[in-house]
This record gives sequence, structure tokens and C-alpha cells, in this order.
Amino acid sequence: MTTVDLSLPAGLILRDATLADLPAIVEIYNSTVASRKVTADTEPVSVESRVAWFHAHGPQARPLWVAERTAEAGRDGGIAGWVSFSDFYGRPAYKATAEVSIYLAESARGQGLGRILLHRTLAAAPALRVSTVLGFIFGHNDASMRLFTGFGFTAWGNLPRVAVLDGVERDLIIMGLRL
Repeated sequence: MTTVDLSLPAGLILRDATLADLPAIVEIYNSTVASRKVTADTEPVSVESRVAWFHAHGPQARPLWVAERTAEAGRDGGIAGWVSFSDFYGRPAYKATAEVSIYLAESARGQGLGRILLHRTLAAAPALRVSTVLGFIFGHNDASMRLFTGFGFTAWGNLPRVAVLDGVERDLIIMGLRL
């Protein structure tokens, strides 16, 4: 597993998301749609369409955290990224398995925040009674594949050409880590 400084960069805090954060969460999510590397959504989603998803999360079992910029001299606050634990397959036998998703604002990408968020996610998993962590990653998303592989995730499944993005068939790789 990669050794990572657990401290957030100066000016960032990690906290449970609130409903008031949902517009920023959706904005960050939507900023990835055009890349065709991160999500199978091909059009931006609305805040209203994500309300039920938001309520499926909670601090005790399936948290949704935001990395928030604190207001500093000359800088506005705002959400730099978010991470969520989501149910896998929604059946009781899979309760100890969670899918992890990490999304970063464009201005926060490539600065190590994804590594910090994934490390904190894995560190928190046992207290959430999660013993298996999954990431669903497009095979052509090199940055996310490197991130998860760097933490010991391995490919547990390859769903070849299951997504069609702009007429191009793409593989979905299921990355897994047993804690």
C-alpha cells in the first residue's frame, strides 16, 4: 500500500456532506462527463436527480464526505472534491462490501488529493464494518487505475466493451481490495 501523509493540504477540511453541498457535488461530477473517462453518464445530471442518491448515504454506514476549502485571505471557500461509500448490489449478504467513488474539482486534480481521500477512506472502512472495497473504473482511465493500484487494489473483474461512449466501446474494470 502507498504511504500517504494523512493530513489534508493547508486550507482543506474533510467533513460529512450536507444537502446544501449537493449542488457543488453535482457540479464536480458533471465536470467529468465530457472527458468520457470517469462516468458512464453522457450528459450532465441534475441536482434533483441526485437527491435519492444523497440520502442513501449516512455517516454511520455509507458516508459521503466533501473536501472543503476553508476561506483564506484572497481565496474563496468551496468544495475541492468528494468521496462516497455506496452499497454494492444492495443485498444483505454484501453489507461488508462497499464501492468507493472519488471525484475532484478540476482545480484540485493532479495535486495528491485523490490519494489522501482514498487513504482516509480505507482507514475508515473497518469502523464502518466494510472489509471489501471496490472501485469501478473505465479501463482507459489511467489516472484512476494508477491511484487504486497504488493502494493495493487489483483487477477482480473485466467487463469488456460494456460501455459505449461517443460510439467507442469501453471496458469497465472492477478493482478490489480486501482489508
